[in-house]
Amino acid sequence: MDSSELYHVKQQFVLGAYKSLIDLSLPDPNSPDYTPTLVYQARSHIALNDPKAALQLAPTGSENVALKAVVALAKFVAAEEAADDKEALLEELRDLSLEIDGDDVEGTERDKATVRVLAGTAFARAGEVEEALETLGADTEDLEAVFVIVQIYLSINRPDLAKKEYERSKRWAEDDLLLQLIESIIGLSTGKDENPSLSSPHVLTARGVTRILRNEFSEAKSDLDESLEQHKNDPDALAASAVASGLVSTKKSEADVDELWARLASQYPTHPSVVDVAKKSDLFDEAMAKYTVPAIASAA
Repeated sequence: MDSSELYHVKQQFVLGAYKSLIDLSLPDPNSPDYTPTLVYQARSHIALNDPKAALQLAPTGSENVALKAVVALAKFVAAEEAADDKEALLEELRDLSLEIDGDDVEGTERDKATVRVLAGTAFARAGEVEEALETLGADTEDLEAVFVIVQIYLSINRPDLAKKEYERSKRWAEDDLLLQLIESIIGLSTGKDENPSLSSPHVLTARGVTRILRNEFSEAKSDLDESLEQHKNDPDALAASAVASGLVSTKKSEADVDELWARLASQYPTHPSVVDVAKKSDLFDEAMAKYTVPAIASAA
């Protein structure tokens, strides 16, 4: 079971809130949340096309397999941009993928799953589709791996296999936001809403979030409004709808932001988004308290 802090970090990454995630303070190095949080932050830098920042963040000399994998992926992305030789970095990721099958490795089961996801991502970017799918695992029960597998199938125009992978994952996965995003991406990519559950508030919320990530703000707000009509107090729908409303530039949407956020904060004060904003507000107040606004000089 993830801590509330790590749950929040994972949700930020899934939602594509990379800049907010990067700004978070790292846990104590002795905390079990330290390595996965650092890896998510490094992956966020890579997602923002800043692999050098990811390399600066990662500690040198670590034997943790997840950290070694994220460093290799960052170097691979940097090599892509510089047109350098990438094969050595792919080979490093192949070695890590084999290493995690042994007993004498530094890392948790989560870390090993992260290695497969990062290696599979690099192989897919290199056009090694079969190797990517093999690394991610045909029978994987890691949703992040499933997410990458689905993206690979869609990229090679095999929505049938993407949907089959999604249907398989529904048998073991919990009602997770990432699972909902997978369903929404398949629906958006194929242009078909064949699955009846797409009308459920959970999936409408996920589709709304997906559309935010695609800069389709008006469409996102429409999905989220429909989700709230079905379940007016769903916390994730309230949070996402507040974001979408803020991105739609109308006077009504500006008023909606205040109303939606007030509902979320009053009904779900422990929601990760509310907690995060409250922390940032406290930090801002602390910073403001250190400064004194000088008096306005009067004319002599």
